[in-house]
Amino acid sequence: MEILAVKNLNFAYPCCVGKAVEDVSFSVKKGEFIALCGATGSGKSTLLRLLKRELQPLGELSGEVLLGGKNVNRLSVRDSAGKIGFVMQRPEQQIVTDKVWHELAFGLENLGTPKNEMRRRIAEISEYFGISGWFEKGVDELSGGQKQLLNLAAVMVMQPELLILDEPTAQLDPIAASDFIATLQKLNRELGLTIIIAEHRLEDVIPICDRMMVMDKGRLRLCLPPREAAQRLNEYPELLKSMPASVRIYNALDKRDEECPLTIREGSDFICRNFGNSVKCLADAPKAERGEAALEFENVWFRYGRNLPDVLKGTNFTACAGEIFCLLGGNGSGKSTLLKNASGIARAYSGSIKVFGKKIEKYKENSLYKECLAFLPQDVQAVFLKNTVREELAEVGGEERIPAELFAQLQQKNIFDSHPYDLSGGEQQLVAFAKVLAAKPRILLLDEPTKGLDARTKQELSSMLKKLKNNGVAVVVVTHDVEFAAETADRCAMFFRGEIISADSPEEFFACNNFYSTAANRMTRGHYEKAVTVEQAVELCRANGERSGR
Repeated sequence: MEILAVKNLNFAYPCCVGKAVEDVSFSVKKGEFIALCGATGSGKSTLLRLLKRELQPLGELSGEVLLGGKNVNRLSVRDSAGKIGFVMQRPEQQIVTDKVWHELAFGLENLGTPKNEMRRRIAEISEYFGISGWFEKGVDELSGGQKQLLNLAAVMVMQPELLILDEPTAQLDPIAASDFIATLQKLNRELGLTIIIAEHRLEDVIPICDRMMVMDKGRLRLCLPPREAAQRLNEYPELLKSMPASVRIYNALDKRDEECPLTIREGSDFICRNFGNSVKCLADAPKAERGEAALEFENVWFRYGRNLPDVLKGTNFTACAGEIFCLLGGNGSGKSTLLKNASGIARAYSGSIKVFGKKIEKYKENSLYKECLAFLPQDVQAVFLKNTVREELAEVGGEERIPAELFAQLQQKNIFDSHPYDLSGGEQQLVAFAKVLAAKPRILLLDEPTKGLDARTKQELSSMLKKLKNNGVAVVVVTHDVEFAAETADRCAMFFRGEIISADSPEEFFACNNFYSTAANRMTRGHYEKAVTVEQAVELCRANGERSGR
């Protein structure tokens, strides 16, 4: 039975050239799980917001969106709020109360749900989502993963017929992201809930979805079951880069006589079945000499209040000029706090932080930020001060102070006359990154720089960071994106309970981990050694050749 129908949908933002959504038509059956894919700025978020009346952006709209045969703009207030649930990318944007229990009750209160029914629903949803242990907590005490789970629970307590999610795992660590997607699968399979999710992290989503919808420049290009779509992705090389590792390995090795693998297990079987393993490991790349110590933490202790627990607990850490250092760890572990202390935004109460051998407190009158150190925070909107992208870039010196390849990306997106807040999450990341690089820093601190970026833009970001490194810049990146870290970093480290537990090359670091590891490594482990990127896995397959008789 059809639950959602979209017919000839077109949308254009005010004062923008071209349409954000152009002539899109599709239908969704009750109980389907749909994965919406596409590059940054392809129109995914706009399309999803057009499906829910309360979130529709201002602009020129034509076409129809029908829920159960009724135009969503003609639904009653109660039906519109209750029947279509929406979970946003940034957990903090959706939370509206100060306590967990009140957040769960908020939607039901606004729907006028009877008290006894409300209490029953809240109790049931709390047990289902495992929230009862932190039911009385303040929302500001929750980790990023808990906040996003709370958002999902607060939507589900209203028992929607359709659940829409816009990159819900963008700010979650790998374990929390995997758990969140598993919860969605459980809701879909056990409750028959219809789900439409837009994601860039597709490793866990593609294997469980019923159909992939692929958007490009506002148009819907593909709408097929995932295995069929995956086998046609050579027509869309840019989208192929964002697919699960198994799909990318399959397409790179061009084994068209085989069915395309979608999961880690299927990918592992595909490699073991078709390729030998006499060559176990690639030759180690020569290790570059590290430059001078650019950023040093010596026994640093920090907490946000006198009576609050320590976040940094005797942290020791050194990043050198001419290296990219990636820091991984769970939500709430203190990674962002480390960057805030490194940038001088927060001040440790004990220990020493040095920038090029000089204690950070000795830098006076903003001299720390004058072609020395720059920091891109996780919430990139914090760096926007003007009404257009053009004005934002002019404020920092314009094209002359921004790397040519980054400026070219912004030109291609045709966003100079847009307000920064009107951009997609990935476009905001790029504009903020341009502003930070215009400062010509010798130390660059980045907090989740790949959030909201498609695979091609991540590759371009990686290339830019490597150029900065080759010019002697020290780059420290806090990230949940293990694939990006594996492809980009010189060293990776785990941050746990206020300390850096280990630091090693990506090959050594990811090859020893089970959960904080890449899909390519999990897929090839036991057959090959230290293959942590798709490119390394493909190279080893080719080096060994196909098994005889295949």
